[in-house]
Amino acid sequence: MGQKINPNGLRIGVSRDWEAKWYAEKDFATLLNEDLKVRRFIAKRLADASVSKVEIERAANRVNISIHTAKPGMVIGKGGSEVENLRKQLNHLTGRRVHINIVEIKQPDLDAKLVGESIAQQLEARVAFRRAMKQAIQRTMRAGAHGVKTMVSGRLNGADMSRKEMYADGTVPLHTLRADIDYAWNEARTTYGKLGVKTWVYRGDILPGETHGDSIKDNIQTKNNRSNRGRGNRNANRTGNRNNRNTGAKGGN
Repeated sequence: MGQKINPNGLRIGVSRDWEAKWYAEKDFATLLNEDLKVRRFIAKRLADASVSKVEIERAANRVNISIHTAKPGMVIGKGGSEVENLRKQLNHLTGRRVHINIVEIKQPDLDAKLVGESIAQQLEARVAFRRAMKQAIQRTMRAGAHGVKTMVSGRLNGADMSRKEMYADGTVPLHTLRADIDYAWNEARTTYGKLGVKTWVYRGDILPGETHGDSIKDNIQTKNNRSNRGRGNRNANRTGNRNNRNTGAKGGN
């Protein structure tokens, strides 16, 4: 039933790590509710900062929050003013000392959350859903993904009856636990109601000894090697053609 389970939850403890790292015996419900409040506050406060993931780690009376974003400059602000204001607000919200760590996402086109967010924003701007999905798939594949799948459901084009449409490219092995598959869902609020956007991105396999995210580095390196080989072949062809022209000119003389 791999096609019906959340791919992130299936791989936690195998090839993915937890987004909340803390242990509590009696205060579990209180801390869990506090985590939800923190995530909602950050999602609302940094709605335009392309935030993909928020990791929360607790130690004694201190909370360490790692914000993964594709726009770190927008989160940090001029001279660190924005992140300092955010830290003070989180201190007041949690009643604990909060330390914020900003993690930059090098390849936003390989992040399922950000890919789905871009599709949702286009749907809210009245862009045709097929066009938005196909363009997102093309960008993701060009970024080095092994496969990508997107699905939009709801009142598409304002139809009276809701339906869902899915487009995919490459392979997305949901059953393979070593496969580095990033999954996320987003909502697009349109005049006809909400549209759901689901995104799966297959970024390669995680081999023993590697961690989640190493496959992205391998994909980038492979992509660079391919482009370098292609550039080398083109240069060799140009040199060969130039030599042939020079040889022909000498023969004519």
